[in-house]
Amino acid sequence: MIITARERDLGGLIIRRILPYATHRMVGPFIFFDHIGPVDFAPGEGIDVRPHPHINLATVTYLFEGQLHHRDSLGSSQLIEPGAINWMTAGRGIVHSERSPAGFRRTGGRLNGLQCWVALPDEHEEIAPSFAHFPHASLPEFHDQDIRLRLLLGHSLGRQSPVPVHSDLFYLEAFLSANQGFVFPSEGREAAVYVVSGSIRMNGVDVVAGALGIAEQTEDLKIEATETSRLMFLGGHSIGPRWIDWNFVSSSQTRIEAAKADWAQGPRVSSARFAPIPADDQEFIPLPRTVGSATKGTPL
Repeated sequence: MIITARERDLGGLIIRRILPYATHRMVGPFIFFDHIGPVDFAPGEGIDVRPHPHINLATVTYLFEGQLHHRDSLGSSQLIEPGAINWMTAGRGIVHSERSPAGFRRTGGRLNGLQCWVALPDEHEEIAPSFAHFPHASLPEFHDQDIRLRLLLGHSLGRQSPVPVHSDLFYLEAFLSANQGFVFPSEGREAAVYVVSGSIRMNGVDVVAGALGIAEQTEDLKIEATETSRLMFLGGHSIGPRWIDWNFVSSSQTRIEAAKADWAQGPRVSSARFAPIPADDQEFIPLPRTVGSATKGTPL
C-alpha cells in the first residue's frame, strides 16, 4: 500500500500528514506521522505550537534542518536540533509546547523534520510522563549492505538505540545513492518506508518523495533507489487497535472522553493530568469545538 501525504496549512506552517490514514491508521505502534515543512522563515518569523495535551502515547521529534524549543509540564526545556531524538512519554497525561527559539526567530531559516506518535502498549499507557533527549552523536550510525544508516529508535539489523521505548519497534534513517539496492528485513514485524527526498521502488512499486510505502503483512522491504534518496524505515509489532481523538490516543474510549473533559478547563495545578508548563503558562490550545467521539484506529 502507498499513502501519499496530504498537505495542511497550520497557520502558515505547511505540514504533510501521512498517518493516520482513512483506511490504514497504524504501522506497528506508529499511529501518527507528519512531515513538517520544509518551510523557509524570514527574520522575525517562526512557529508557536501553544501548550496542548497528550495521553497514552509517546511523541517523537526529529529534525533535518532548523531548531525548535520544547517545553513541557514536567519542567523540561530542551533545544531540538537536527539529528537528535526527542522522546516524550505522555503516559497518564502531559502538556507540552514547541516554538521557534529566539535565535532562530531572529535570523530566520529553514525548518524541516518529522513528528511521530507512538501508541503505548496497554500495560504502559498510564505510566508517569517523562521526557528524554538524545543528541546526534549518541545514536548508532553504521553501514549495512553498503548503505549508511542511523538507528533512532528500537532495535534492528543487530543494533539497539539508547532511547528507552516501551514496545518492540524500529525507526531508522537511510541514505541511498541512485541505483543502490537494499533489503530491509522486517524480522516478522510490520514495516514501512517513508521517502523524505528522492524516489525508490519498493517491492516493485514506485514510491516518490512525500509518500509512505507499507509492506504486505510482515514481508521484507526490497528497495531500489531510482535517484539519490533519504528514507525513514518504521514499524514494529502491533499493540492492537487504538482510539484516537484530537491529541488523545488510548485503548480506552472512556479514558479519552475523561481527558477531553479535563482539558476543556485548560491546564491547571489541580489537574492530575494536565499541569501548566513552567515559563509557558499564558496561553494554550483549547479543546476544539469540532472534536466528537473517538474513532477506533485498527493496526496493519
